[in-house]
Amino acid sequence: MNETWNRYSRQMLFEPVGESGQQSLADKKVLIVGMGALGTVVANHLARAGTGHLVFADRDYVEESNLQRQMLFLESDAAEMKPKAEAALERLKQINSAVKYTAHVTDVTRENILELMEGCDLVLDGTDNFETRFLINDAAFKLGVPYIYGGAVSARGMQASFIPGKTPCLRCMVEPGASGGQTCDTAGVLSMAVDQAASFQATEALKLLTGNEEAVRSTLLTFDVWGSSRFEMKLKKRDGCPTCVEKEFPFLNSSEGDNRAVTLCGRETVQIQGSGKRDLSEWNDRLAKVGTVKKTPFLLRADVEEGIRLVLFPDGRTLVQGTEDVTRARSVYAKYVGS
Repeated sequence: MNETWNRYSRQMLFEPVGESGQQSLADKKVLIVGMGALGTVVANHLARAGTGHLVFADRDYVEESNLQRQMLFLESDAAEMKPKAEAALERLKQINSAVKYTAHVTDVTRENILELMEGCDLVLDGTDNFETRFLINDAAFKLGVPYIYGGAVSARGMQASFIPGKTPCLRCMVEPGASGGQTCDTAGVLSMAVDQAASFQATEALKLLTGNEEAVRSTLLTFDVWGSSRFEMKLKKRDGCPTCVEKEFPFLNSSEGDNRAVTLCGRETVQIQGSGKRDLSEWNDRLAKVGTVKKTPFLLRADVEEGIRLVLFPDGRTLVQGTEDVTRARSVYAKYVGS
């Protein structure tokens, strides 16, 4: 107990946490989907707080443009094109080696999300697109696991907590297909807005993980760090919601949320999910005939046309960089990769 006290004394002196809350936190398992701007801040807070087991999944690798707001990454991670999940794992182990970590370099899909969430006490949103958020929402309400939502764009951020059986869900707040608007690519994003949104997420998570569910805020919080404004909106359950009312969970089946081709926020990139695993050495030889190729243990990058780059992963995913046009991306993919 002395070691615990020495490390977490300032947190345990905060009465709502105390010794019992700290012990409760140490027994909890949390999933973070996405280790970008939001996910790295959330993971940093929860690791330092002493969460027992942090599981995280991310499909992407570190690039220089990430360093402005994704706090766990270094210039060396970008130079090595290191997968975000792997880079985050290295950094978090240095922050708190007493926490257990499980890192997945993978896309989160309807095929694996229930397995990723197995045994988790809550799931946190570190994603950049609503397709994945609706999938998380469905999985959380199917399994009865609280879902802590967050988002940030420009100077604005938002955060809400969705607790199965007690609150409405994300789909009550926004309908699929109606989630358009500004993105990081069109409006940019301030790291301070990201930090605040993710810190609100981590705070609400800490309340749940330490047995203080009654303190969880029941509203959607939005704020603007540049305009110094803040607004809260009451969440209301929508009649006939297929997730939290009808319990149909459409994004867990093939009727909705087919993200085999999806545009990534702020990246001028389309991700295409191929079938089967890939031998990167074999693809290195193939694509070297048509462009400049760089291979790492985690991915293969090939510049195949003017302004177009392919990034292949061992799990069958391909990023087509240089376009947000899904039709063009599919055409490039078919030309150089096939299926």
